[in-house]
Amino acid sequence: VGWYRGRSRACELCLKGAWSKRAGQRQSRGKTEKGAEDPAWMDAEVEKPKICGTCGQGEAPLKCPCKAVFYCNTECQRQSWGEHRKVCVVHQEKKLEKERSRRGDNKGAIAAACLDLGDLYMTRDRLPEAKERYMEALRIFGDVEGEESERVAGMTMTLGILFGKQGELDDALRMGKQALRLFRRVHGDEHRNVADALVSVGGLLFKKGHFDGAMAKFEEARAMYVGLYGEEHETVAAVLGSMAKVLNAQGKGAEAPAMLQKSLDIMTRTIGTDCDPVVMSLLSLGSSYAQHGMLKEALVRYEEGLGTVRRIHPEKTVMEGRFLDGIGSVCLEQGRLEEALSWYQEAHRMYRKTLGPDCAEARAMSDKAAAVLRMQSKVEDT
Repeated sequence: VGWYRGRSRACELCLKGAWSKRAGQRQSRGKTEKGAEDPAWMDAEVEKPKICGTCGQGEAPLKCPCKAVFYCNTECQRQSWGEHRKVCVVHQEKKLEKERSRRGDNKGAIAAACLDLGDLYMTRDRLPEAKERYMEALRIFGDVEGEESERVAGMTMTLGILFGKQGELDDALRMGKQALRLFRRVHGDEHRNVADALVSVGGLLFKKGHFDGAMAKFEEARAMYVGLYGEEHETVAAVLGSMAKVLNAQGKGAEAPAMLQKSLDIMTRTIGTDCDPVVMSLLSLGSSYAQHGMLKEALVRYEEGLGTVRRIHPEKTVMEGRFLDGIGSVCLEQGRLEEALSWYQEAHRMYRKTLGPDCAEARAMSDKAAAVLRMQSKVEDT
């Protein structure tokens, strides 16, 4: 089905990151308790494991220019290039420029290259760059195929997801609803792309605090996925995770851990363990356990997720910061103040590197670390 290549890439982005929060739209302009600047003890570099992307050996010395993967040597790099070039930002940037330089009518190739590059930017939280590429692809698809084509609907939904990550929720919801209407016109009411659009709109309604509306969209999408694929499918697992988040927000959190565990089990059986959807499921399940005081269970999930995200993303990521924060919070609840402080400091450095020094997440970690230091001082005084 054209650029969808057998699945909806817009939904894949949605399921991977519909719940992630972009700090640029939520930055706090106030000062931390220790002043406008973060304390010096929180500025050290975070060391990432240098694991070869081909053979899995540690301390791999070579890094791809895209900074996403390490290799032991040029032979390991050569062996993996056939697969890695599909997700290498540097290679995809060169590919787009090559398509632009060609003569003749190659708008379709340019749009496809924009789409691929936009996806890579999106997964790396380079949202302004992703928006530029997606907007260019949308313009080309509209010119070539008309405003009510499947590709226009898909790009509209993808841009809605991006706006949602940037915190532009009104624009995001408008585009999500527009995409849903377009998909229904193209496919009718029982199609994967329609279900994907329902998930996207549900996620945006959740962010706006419209929990009943969000749950209705998720339930409709789940019924559609089950009808299309059966219960054992990654899309069913993903929407179950989304429904569990709504339950927590509605004050029905006691039902959430079992639903999240079911989601995780389906994910691991259908797509394996080393992938972003499973990472998201581990974070959600760890958070749910922590909220219900099940600290040992939460720690197990957080540590599993941290190990996984470090394996599949050697580059620095926002998701890693969230696991570091979660582990720190569990340690704090368990009274392990020194360990909590260390985890918060590492999360702080990760957020600064990925989201910028003034992001809300980094400031929150600075505040948490300062609170732990005050707690340590009180312990020493007794």
